[in-house]
Amino acid sequence: MKQRQLAGHDVGAVGLGCMSFGGIYGATDEDESFACLQAALDLGVTHWDVAEVYGDGVSETVIGRFLAQTGAQVTLATKGGIYRQPERHFSNAKDRLRASLEGSLTRLGRDRVELYYVHRRDHTIEVETVMETMAGFVEEGLIGAVGFSEIAPFTLRRAHVVHPVAAVQSEYSLWTRQPELGMLQTCAELGVAFVAFSPLARGMLSDAFAGRDSFRDNDFRKGSPRFSDPNYQANLEAIAGFKAFCAEKGWSTAATALAWVLAQGDYIVPIPGTRSASHLRDLAGADEIALSAADLAEIERLLPAGFAHGARYGGATWPGIEIYG
Repeated sequence: MKQRQLAGHDVGAVGLGCMSFGGIYGATDEDESFACLQAALDLGVTHWDVAEVYGDGVSETVIGRFLAQTGAQVTLATKGGIYRQPERHFSNAKDRLRASLEGSLTRLGRDRVELYYVHRRDHTIEVETVMETMAGFVEEGLIGAVGFSEIAPFTLRRAHVVHPVAAVQSEYSLWTRQPELGMLQTCAELGVAFVAFSPLARGMLSDAFAGRDSFRDNDFRKGSPRFSDPNYQANLEAIAGFKAFCAEKGWSTAATALAWVLAQGDYIVPIPGTRSASHLRDLAGADEIALSAADLAEIERLLPAGFAHGARYGGATWPGIEIYG
């Protein structure tokens, strides 16, 4: 697989989002998860992204067990700052972030992680103070580099003055293009990697998408406006033309959607989420698809910026996400 730079490491151009190993899309099977992680190694998918909150530590534990059994070497990123008890809230307090980081390292079986994100901003604490905490973790050797998730360009600029920010992670895909309103440009200017999560529109931009009726009871998409009527049907109709374009080209829908993300800049690393080895094998070929100017123009015609019906999150999920534009 072609390589890109992330947090000072060469990583596969396509990374792996590991949220689904924690049961967010339904019950997990460790054997299935291990098969997916092994497929990632075999395919050159060497950047794995996880978080403390994914399954309340389950995703990290699965990865830690796999790494202990195989001795595999990968570039790991994890995150802290979202807490579910006593109710869902955010904290960037030094003691909370340290406890989160230490717990993550224990579950991952590591004494250091290559990249550590502030998962959500706690606006009761100035970002400069938060950055001093994160820089301290770097100095202690607990983390290799600092990242932030779902922040605005102005927050990135403020943080970057205190200590270099290695990566910003936000949702980015053909149906979520908010980062084009300043974040991509700011990352390019400052030399910060942009990590695109949910680059396949939470499964919609995939031939393997089985439809809303296949969602399990605990699948969080059930509460998403984009998967609720009338938005859902409108989104299916809009994406149908893109799927036909991909089929005519002989490309899978998912690989083409990832290729589009990769084409937006060489500092962008998409991290599609799956725990299926077969799905991952399909995704990993995205870096071999060379989209021409004509292809990009046709994709823009089929799925123009802003085409998606409905907000990307329900109301309870928006707090902590910085809005800009």
